[in-house]
Amino acid sequence: MTSQHLPPQPPPRPQPAPEAPAVPWTVVAGLSALALLWPLTGLTGVLGTGAPRAFAVIGITAAVWIGAVGLGRVPRPVLTLTLTGLAYGLVGVALGQLVPALAGLGGPGGSGVEPAWTIVPALLVDSFVGLLAGLVAAGVQRLRGAGR
Repeated sequence: MTSQHLPPQPPPRPQPAPEAPAVPWTVVAGLSALALLWPLTGLTGVLGTGAPRAFAVIGITAAVWIGAVGLGRVPRPVLTLTLTGLAYGLVGVALGQLVPALAGLGGPGGSGVEPAWTIVPALLVDSFVGLLAGLVAAGVQRLRGAGR
């Protein structure tokens, strides 16, 4: 038979796109719980006060986020840590609104409650910090994968 006599072939079915792995919400929730370091260090005085405390808490948080996601096999590290940053901010905002003294907002002359207009910028900053940590964690994952 020649090609003129063959029955027409149906067009090939398009292959479904591979699904991206789901966001590990337990990792997001667990890492965002590090927002509780602020009130804990404030209550105990472990890391001092002011800038030294802030740098220590931020450094510990970043190291844990990058280490857990970068050294672990966490899928989608950039998205995971961006959402972690957002959740971290939500925990901090909720804590600041519900218990201002524990969040460290009730200083001298302060009302103890964050102004409402600061919530969105705070969440954006926390999400951006999570994005940066996610980029570093993705780099760590790539470096680990290249060595195998």
